Amino acid sequence: MQSSTNKAQLFPSNLTFLNKLKSHNDRDWFNSNKEEFQHEQGMVVAFAEALLQELNIHDVIETPSGAKSVYRIYRDTRFSKDKTPYKTYWSGSFRRATKYRRGGYYFHIEAGNSFVGGGFWGPNANDLKLIREDISFDSAPLRKILNSASFISTFEKLKGEQLKTTPKGFDANSEAIDLLRFKQFLLIRKFSDEEVLSADFLKEVGQTFRNMRPFFDYMSEVLTTDINGLSV
Repeated sequence: MQSSTNKAQLFPSNLTFLNKLKSHNDRDWFNSNKEEFQHEQGMVVAFAEALLQELNIHDVIETPSGAKSVYRIYRDTRFSKDKTPYKTYWSGSFRRATKYRRGGYYFHIEAGNSFVGGGFWGPNANDLKLIREDISFDSAPLRKILNSASFISTFEKLKGEQLKTTPKGFDANSEAIDLLRFKQFLLIRKFSDEEVLSADFLKEVGQTFRNMRPFFDYMSEVLTTDINGLSV
């Protein structure tokens, strides 16, 4: 498949619209500027489609299109104290195909706060137990990934919520206690507005996602095979 790099990019107007929306976060203003929103969102969808093509070069993605990856601009305010109706960022995600490919890809475009990420936002109790058991048994494979030059230069370090105490059933004196405390396993790379608007942004995001693969491959093996390497 031919790379789609440089066939789509983001533009200043994409961020300008978000800034205007932040200053006029109400339905009347949004409805009066619906045409501008649709135009700007169309460019974001085109970027997401190109990014999906980049992902499909080296991974198998379940998300069928860039349009399907982009999240709605409308906020769910039912259980939030913040009743502003619209998000002030563009975002989307891509789902890896089949239960044997774990982890997901995410992008977030916001003036002054853009990043791409991936990993495990809310692993269920069983998955978290499997991950911790594998780390407790031998943390070397995961540490090798986290200490690799490509990982550090891209993500700096593993991120995510952590317990302040020892997880139940594990040894507080374990040499892997720093890893065992993680409740989330997130890989995040931030981008400046200048980087977001550069012609190379698509290429950089694509490479960032590619650099997640060793971590995803490790987690997929832990979560989908038993100690004998057989599928579970």
